[in-house]
Parts: sequence; C-alpha cells; structure tokens
Amino acid sequence: MDLTIGPNQFFWPAETVRGFYRDLALTPAARVVLGELVCSKRLPFWEGEIPGAIEALQAAGKEVALTTLALITLRRERKLTADLMDLGLPVEVNDLTALRHLTDDQPFWVGPLVNVYNEGTLRWLAQRGAVRVCLPPELPLESVATLARTGANLGVAVEVWGHGRLPLALSGRCYHARLHDRAKDSCQFVCEEDPDGRDVETLDGQPFLAVNGIQTLSQSTATAAHQVEALHEAGVSALRLSPQSRGFAETVALYHQRLTGGIAGNRLAESLRPWVPGGALSDGFLTGPAGAAWSGA
Repeated sequence: MDLTIGPNQFFWPAETVRGFYRDLALTPAARVVLGELVCSKRLPFWEGEIPGAIEALQAAGKEVALTTLALITLRRERKLTADLMDLGLPVEVNDLTALRHLTDDQPFWVGPLVNVYNEGTLRWLAQRGAVRVCLPPELPLESVATLARTGANLGVAVEVWGHGRLPLALSGRCYHARLHDRAKDSCQFVCEEDPDGRDVETLDGQPFLAVNGIQTLSQSTATAAHQVEALHEAGVSALRLSPQSRGFAETVALYHQRLTGGIAGNRLAESLRPWVPGGALSDGFLTGPAGAAWSGA
C-alpha cells in the first residue's frame, strides 16, 4: 500500500501553490492528482503553476494525473474538461459527464466524488476504462473489502480516503459568497480567506461542518491512522491524502512511516493533531457508528 495525494480542494494564492508542490515533490508519495476540483473561477489565478508542478513531481519519480471539476455545469467548463483529455496525462474523473470526452479505449482514474458503492458500478467503470478508483469516503470497512476484492479481479487499483476534511456535498450556490452577502458571480473570491475551509457551528455553538465555496466538508479531519492494517489486509492499494494548508509535507512523511511500520496508529494520530484544522480527528465511516466518531477517543 502506498500514498496518493488528491487535488487541493481549497483556493490558495499562486505562490502558495508553487511552494506546496515543490515541497510535495520531496515527500514519499507515489502519485499526485493536480487541478481545480471545486470552482472553475479559481483556476485562472493559479493554473500557471500547474506545468511547473508537473515537471517537479515527475522529476521526483511521481505519477501525475489531472482532475476534472466535481460539478460541470457551464459550456466553458465542458470545454475545459474536453481539453484535459489531450494533455497526455491520466485524467481523474470526479463528474461522470466527463466520460463523454474520453475515447472508448482511453484509461482513466475515478475520484472519491463519484458514487462507487457496489461491485456493479465498479465493473461498469472498469469496462469503460477505469484503472484506478478512489472509493467514496463514507463506505464502511466491510464494503471497502468487498470492492477491493472486486477491483483486484478486474485489474483496478482501489484507493481509500486516508486523510483530510471529507467532501460531503456540492451545491449550485456558493456558501462563501452568501455568507458575505455577495452573489455567486461577484463573489470576489472570498473563499481565499479560509485556506482550509470556513468552520460552521450549530445554533448552540457546536462545531458542525465546514464550507469551501460551493462545497460542504466535514468539520473534523478524517484519518485512517487506526485502520492501516485492516485496509492492507482488505487489499486496498493506496491511501488518499487530501491537501491542507499547514504541515502537509510532514503529514505525508508520517503516513509513509505508518505504512512501513515505523509508527503506530496512536502515534500518527497525535502527531497529526497540531496541523489539522480545528484539531479534531474522525474515522467513523470506516469503523464507527457515525462519520464524525473517533476510535481513538
């Protein structure tokens, strides 16, 4: 089992993106997914950093793929998706409408925002050309094991969400713009003020969720720190780590130590806390009664 770095879900300045992928090239991650996942309006501000990031990552021996948007709604977004297919890199599909731009024999990856909940869906995607699938993060361990076995029989590598605020939902509206009394089309990119998403509390002041533009995220950071052995036994090929603004290179190194037997789950979890937004961890979707539950409590 190795490590895949998913696409950055947040809006960071171009210089931050440049430094992030420069540092990431020095980590023990096996592969990296680049590109804009959440909002196409953000892309012009940092897309100039993508060629340099690809060059640095490939020079470090990492496999690189490009993600589609998670919600393709506009004509220019459809064109942007079609253009991805001609860049000579694997494409990770996070919206199934992107499949119409792929040729019948073109291999592709599937991201965690596509609902691969059962063997039938996995078989259909494999027949369509999928060679790597990151499962949705809300699946329990038993379902993960079933799909990992199916993937092995089909020759499809199966990944599991290993770290990061969980992507829960997408909306046609922009939460960040609405919070600042702005229309979506004149948001002034206020989401840049929250590099790990904006925390949301209940009316009673309890931590609840986080928002990131049009995206709803978990308040806690999900981690598979305690389930590495079970996932390995289930046949999972990789853990998916989702970028965060603080201590991410160190986080990748810690997960690598965990996979290679250098540290235990408790040690990894306690080492992660100072860097994750809000300091809260969860793993309830894999083994607990609810997604926000934490087995290390």
